[in-house]
Amino acid sequence: MKRLGSVAAVIGLAAAGTIAATGTASAATYAGTCGSGYSVIDTMDVGDGTAYLTYSGSSGKNCVVTVPDRTGTPTVLDARLRLHRTDTVWKQGVEVDYGTYSYYAGPLYVSAAGRCIDWGGAAASNYTRVDYGVHCG
Repeated sequence: MKRLGSVAAVIGLAAAGTIAATGTASAATYAGTCGSGYSVIDTMDVGDGTAYLTYSGSSGKNCVVTVPDRTGTPTVLDARLRLHRTDTVWKQGVEVDYGTYSYYAGPLYVSAAGRCIDWGGAAASNYTRVDYGVHCG
């Protein structure tokens, strides 16, 4: 009887360790993907991840990347960045990076001195969040 209890306890601990090991996830963080000199100026919750808007004072460019909450796991991601305009058509590969990625979508860059931008993204979601006509300057 004691032996059966010990075996059950060992199996229970092993299972708990497996659950703990597989249950951990890397939180979405900006890891300098846009390059040196870029600082995060805004973030956006985009479902199962975060879109990061960064700016480099030396280059005068904005940059966007979308990072999943569970980095290392293939996730459908969307990153968007463009100069502000009123249409809803986005140019794939230039203004949008959409696909299944394990670490990030983007980076996308735009020079917006004296202009406003549209930016946003999505992570494992059918809904893409975009802020239009923001960060003017």
